[in-house]
Order: sequence, then C-alpha cells, then structure tokens
Amino acid sequence: MKKKKAVSKEAKLSKIILESAFDIAAKLKVKETFIFVTDQLLQDTNHFLEQVEKMDALLVVRSDKQLEQFSERLSKVLKIPEVALSRMNQIKVAVMLALSSGLIEQGDKIVCVTGVMALGSNDTVVVIDTGIEFEIFSSANLIDISTMVRPDVFEAVLKLSMELATQGREGRAVGTIFVLGDEEKVLQLSRQMIINPFKGYPEDELSIHDPQLREAIKEFSVIDGAFLIRGDGVLLTAGRHLNAAVEGDNMPHGLGSRHMAAAGITSLTDSIAIVISESTGSVRIFKKGNIFMEIEKLTVGS
Repeated sequence: MKKKKAVSKEAKLSKIILESAFDIAAKLKVKETFIFVTDQLLQDTNHFLEQVEKMDALLVVRSDKQLEQFSERLSKVLKIPEVALSRMNQIKVAVMLALSSGLIEQGDKIVCVTGVMALGSNDTVVVIDTGIEFEIFSSANLIDISTMVRPDVFEAVLKLSMELATQGREGRAVGTIFVLGDEEKVLQLSRQMIINPFKGYPEDELSIHDPQLREAIKEFSVIDGAFLIRGDGVLLTAGRHLNAAVEGDNMPHGLGSRHMAAAGITSLTDSIAIVISESTGSVRIFKKGNIFMEIEKLTVGS
C-alpha cells in the first residue's frame, strides 16, 4: 500500500492562508488576487493551480523557469525580480509592475498573499486599494509608466538596481542613478563627466536585456554620474552629471545629492529615475519630481 506524502506544517499554513485569501477576495469583490509562488504551495502543484484557475487569480513568480512553466496553463502570470525582498516590498514591486503593464488600474482593490521568502511559505494576507494606499505609493497621482518607458525595460533596470543595492560591487556598497526615457531632453539638461565608456558600440550590444551589458553596468556603477537609458532599453551613456537638481516639495529630509538630481531631472522631463542609496541600500523611484516608490533593503525577519 502506497504511503501518503507527509505535508509540512508550513504547507498546511500556506493552504489555510490561501483559502482565507480567496474567501476575503470573494466577499470584498476585489479586482484581482495576487498569489506569490512558494515552495510550500508547490508541494501539491496540480491542486494549487486548480485553485488559482478556479479563482482566476494572478500568479506572481520570481524566475524565468516559473514564468515559462505556469504561463502554459494560466492566463495571468507576473514575474518580479529574483532578489531578496520583504513581504511589503514584494507587494510594492508586483503591484507597480502590474500597473505599468496594464494588468490592473489605479483605484483597483486587490488581495495579496505573500510571506517571508527565506521560509518558503505564505503567512500574510494584505488588502490593497491602489487609489489611496500610501504605504505602497507615496505619489497619489500615478501615471502609467508605460507612457515613458517600455515595461520590460523598466523591469530589467529595476531588477539590476535591486541587485546592486543588495549585493554591491566587490564587497562595496554602491550608489548610482539610472534615468530612463525622454533622452533628448535629459541630454540637454546634463553633461558628461567622463568619456562615455559605451560610445561607439552598435545598439544591439547596448540593450539592457543583454546579460553582458548588465555586468558592464555593474562594473561602471562605482563611478560618479548617472546612466541614461532610452525608453526602448538602449544604454546611451554613463557618468552623466544631471544639471537639473532641485529640491522637491515632497522630498523627505536627509536625502543626498543623487536624490535631489533625480527629483530635478524628472520634474523637468518625462523620464523616470531609479536611485540606489549608497548609505542605506534602499532603491527609490522618482517620477514628476517626487518619490514614486521606495524599496527598503531587506532586514532580518521581514
């Protein structure tokens, strides 16, 4: 007689949390339910996917392998960067990418099921109203990111930024700026601090999706100045001084020159700036002169 496979306490908890989330979503009639994939939920993959299909939920994955695996069966699968994130930062990134790609709209109410990544189980249910939730977005006037930069480009640069913020470079903390989109105006409002190390290369070798280019960017992230990336993902230059540094009305106190430069350039152009803080490891995204989102560095227990 075949023995039944033992189910761990963590897997049982994940299933209870998932069932509770679906019940909450049904009662509140939310727009979408975000389910973050964990090892515990996948102990019984077929049963789990049947539940997701039944509730027409959106599955949030972290790897290309999972994206390919589940996209064959599910119509709604969203990939977030495969880096260590706290519960709330997982939600922040997923909601932002879903908004930028048109999967949800500002004002939609959603339910998110997530947990501590290191434990591999979901233990948290969060209800989010994207129209008024200030823990997720500090800018209430959300504009679709896709009007400024392609969603896949934004995701690639965000992932790179979070990798640099988490890992640094050769054991050293890194602080830098990535400016995306509205490149002609950004070039007018900035100047080159060093010889552009990427000048002269063909555009097909300067795509932000190229792994070799991302490694080169990491090498040059220790130099002063900003990286400028076209809306279609082509890296134009590094070591750029942004001349448009101004103090935004909604800028928190204590932020340095990089953040002021990001606020300035995005207030005068239709660009997005992603800033890595060398001192804290946080990643801040600027749009229209203000901080659109802050992703704090992961701490123990979060």
